[in-house]
Amino acid sequence: MASRRTRDSSNDRAVRISDVAEAAGVSTATVSRALAFPDRLRPETRERVLTTVRLLGYTPNEAARALRAGASRMVLVVVPHLYSGAFFAGVINSIDAELSAEGYTMIVGSLDGIEEKARRLVDLVYARQIDGVIVLTGRIPVIDGRSLRDAGVPIVSICCEMDMPRLPTVLVNDEECAIAQTRHLIDLGHRHLLYVSGPEDHYNEIVRYRGYLRAATASNVKTLRYGGAYTLESGAAAARYFLSLDRRPTGVVCCSDEMAIGFIKTVTGAGVAVPDEVSVVGFDGIEFADYCEPTLTTIRQPHRELGAAGARALLASLQGLPRAGDNPIVLPGELLIRDSTGPAPNTRERRSNAAMRAPVKASPRRAKFERSAT
Repeated sequence: MASRRTRDSSNDRAVRISDVAEAAGVSTATVSRALAFPDRLRPETRERVLTTVRLLGYTPNEAARALRAGASRMVLVVVPHLYSGAFFAGVINSIDAELSAEGYTMIVGSLDGIEEKARRLVDLVYARQIDGVIVLTGRIPVIDGRSLRDAGVPIVSICCEMDMPRLPTVLVNDEECAIAQTRHLIDLGHRHLLYVSGPEDHYNEIVRYRGYLRAATASNVKTLRYGGAYTLESGAAAARYFLSLDRRPTGVVCCSDEMAIGFIKTVTGAGVAVPDEVSVVGFDGIEFADYCEPTLTTIRQPHRELGAAGARALLASLQGLPRAGDNPIVLPGELLIRDSTGPAPNTRERRSNAAMRAPVKASPRRAKFERSAT
């Protein structure tokens, strides 16, 4: 009877594919197909082979399989930092699920602004140990004149549009979403806003700030800007700046949920009520936004859809499938209105009096903002 160990007890050698083929009464090619492409076999044959694999404890030699196929079945995902926030965690998990379903393994490489880290990633790709690359940084690492875009492997960008012709890209329409953030506060009567930004040279920040300015300028509101870094601490620092002002804005637009949460915790700790004294809106739609106090009004980015679409685009390139077009895939963002936003303090009494004279109309709590790529 077949043993469940990965060694043949008679000569202490590893179980080989020929052992599985002999025990299952099939060829070694059939065993390979059962492991790599099970849908191509008749169900009874597939089940017999896979049962034998389990009973014998056979483990395929992935390195040898990759060598024969001329592929590593490894994909590199490049992130700006090893801790890249809750939003990126959702994107990366979705990428991993899509790749795993097709038999690929994901490696996450962080840059952290360190040249040596970038060098190791570039070396890894040029050594042909990687089949494809997904970039979440908005930048392609270049070391000693060697760029990942010249390494001869497919590359896909998620969240950021880069100046690379025919680079498959998956985006959220940041500009329209930032307009929605800002207009939400303006519609609530806020005429003095603080914008808490991400790094000023980052693609998402550039596009979101453009949307913010479009909405603010169109309504002739007074604005201030504070430079942040998409982190809790930068949100807390923005709050300390806010608290130092003689005339404080009544509405705050944050370019990430983590900054918004850091801002809210700091100002409420100083005795400022949210949203009674200041309204705060975030961007990302991370899970924690549902559980902070007050719950956070935010733009929800479809992080799972972003990761899945990016992974599918890379898999299509790896499989040599034709692209649908050169335009980026643009996914919708969604404004989720929660408890961190309300009427501006100087309009609350006027709105309350008006409400006593007018019938109440239910307002939508969700709105989607989508644009076709051009």
